[in-house]
Amino acid sequence: MKILTGVSATATLLFAAALAGVFFAYSISVMIGLDAVKPGQAIAAMRAINVKIQNPLFLMAFLLMPVAGAVTGVLLLVLGQRTAGLLFLAAAAVYVLGTLVPSFAVNIPMNDALDAARPSAGELARVWSDYSSRWTAWNHVRTLSSLLSVLFVGTGLFIWGRGA
Repeated sequence: MKILTGVSATATLLFAAALAGVFFAYSISVMIGLDAVKPGQAIAAMRAINVKIQNPLFLMAFLLMPVAGAVTGVLLLVLGQRTAGLLFLAAAAVYVLGTLVPSFAVNIPMNDALDAARPSAGELARVWSDYSSRWTAWNHVRTLSSLLSVLFVGTGLFIWGRGA
């Protein structure tokens, strides 16, 4: 059971860290860079990014991180590692509430609306500004949530390692 727990914990850590990095990169560079170009170029680039990010590697980490975290949490509880188990469960819960919920409730619908929008040349700046400011604000929420998940996972691993 310890081997399965170790594999699951490792997957959780890798998924959580990778996703925190993705969201962090959007917050500190991608969106800032897109805001620096002409609105029509930013819209075209974001549309392309939104298509390309829907790939198996991203989707695997994006959707399986809370599953791996919850599985690890339960396995640690079964092994008698209560604090570590609760930290992994907290990491999964924080990720679901702070990353997945905003993604499905705000960011993804905004991406779909941007893809469907056909603004005139005079509307490009307004459309991009409205999209970028709101999308980025919610991405900051996803970034902080993902980073908190990494912190919980790392702390859970540390505690498990000291008590195992």
